[in-house]
Amino acid sequence: MFHSTRGSKLVSSPEAILNGLASDGGLYVIDNLPKINYKDYLNDDYKTMASKILNAFFPEFSFDEIKKEIDQAYSTFDTENVVELKGCGNAYFLELFHGPTLAFKDLALVVLPRLMKLSKEKLGYKKNITILTATSGDTGGAALNGFKSIPGISIVVLYPDGGVSPVQEAQMCSFKGENAKVLAIQGNFDDCQSFVKKFFSENKDLSLSSANSINIARLIPQTVYYFYSYIYLLRNGIIKDGEEINFDVPTGNFGNIFAGFYAKMLGLPIKNLICASNKNNVLTDFFCNGKYNKNRPFFKTNSPSMDILISSNLERFLYYANNEDTNKVSSLMTSLNTNGYYDFNNPYPYFYAYSTDEAKTLSVIKDVYNEFNYVIDPHTAVAYNAFKEYSTETNDKAITVVVSTASPYKFPQSVLEAFSIKEEDAFKSIEVLSKKFNLEIPSVLNYPAPERTVVKLEDASSYVKEVVKCFE
Repeated sequence: MFHSTRGSKLVSSPEAILNGLASDGGLYVIDNLPKINYKDYLNDDYKTMASKILNAFFPEFSFDEIKKEIDQAYSTFDTENVVELKGCGNAYFLELFHGPTLAFKDLALVVLPRLMKLSKEKLGYKKNITILTATSGDTGGAALNGFKSIPGISIVVLYPDGGVSPVQEAQMCSFKGENAKVLAIQGNFDDCQSFVKKFFSENKDLSLSSANSINIARLIPQTVYYFYSYIYLLRNGIIKDGEEINFDVPTGNFGNIFAGFYAKMLGLPIKNLICASNKNNVLTDFFCNGKYNKNRPFFKTNSPSMDILISSNLERFLYYANNEDTNKVSSLMTSLNTNGYYDFNNPYPYFYAYSTDEAKTLSVIKDVYNEFNYVIDPHTAVAYNAFKEYSTETNDKAITVVVSTASPYKFPQSVLEAFSIKEEDAFKSIEVLSKKFNLEIPSVLNYPAPERTVVKLEDASSYVKEVVKCFE
């Protein structure tokens, strides 16, 4: 069973999945964490492991039901293992970009639509549901791909105009489907995300749900790759059973790293979680001084998926850090919404946070290639720089898994810029990237010219409402 971080009544797994956001505006958390032992998964492949973990969180579905959907969901990935780990010194890059849109969002967003389908069946829900989601780049393409063949579910994706990479925009805007609409909003990602939450609260008569990581069924599949990474290292003799490792995660909305926090709470031997931010360093400040303040300049950077000042999933962390006090969480969220900030002085060991500017991001891309002959994208570079700073600060020699969230082909211009190569055309830069580093171009990167629909923020509510009603 699940309830809101702000205290709403208990609901079943199918209800939490279909609702997306709790009725009081909070995020769903599980009432009691399931009993999970990583040693039970030592002989499992990724798909079986995922099925077992999801079944533990969502027991209303049978293991066989979940396993069937998981097998189909991950059949489109370009590696049988679903994810890959690449060793580079004392760090292991966890490649989460082997799915159809070359980003980590695929890991959850090929699963979420299938869980929503099962939820509709369990509840006997016949009405069409519209997924309304905001994206800083990768969620949009992954969500559109995931929901494209799911009957009875439509999707509207909002992204900040000028705030995503050309490849990300092409992935979204070239998508064709009667059940989908993509809108560029004149504003930043936080504007899009705030709009979605407000639209949910003001349009309870519409049949809506979310594909953002505020949806618990989007979040839980992400815990799987933490377990898989640990077991991979154990199987290959890189660590000993019970040995603690670190995870280093580039994050903006705090969903990816919160999945690691859940994994630690479930008993996975995680020593520390390293929270990596770009120039929009609101999370770095929070973990360093206990103050969360969104009242600051917003920067468009070369790691755009992290250009976020309102980290929605941090609310789930606050719930656990405040000993599951829903009244305290409500008070903190009220302060954030009213004043744009809150103070939080509770201790939180095992979280370290660092931020990286754009110039350093580019130099790290070059340094990693020169040292390891390995090409990474800007978001992964932000994470790797955090790992280096953490290592210098703590002298910690523990194995660290650096979560690599996107293929370098998602941001080819930035990768090339790290090597002083300028290419104005984003799609020509894909070819240049391939030739320079002798990398095969993924077949999924063949997109027609995007057809954009741009909407002013003040007009978005009436526009989206009309779209949703057309879907019903």
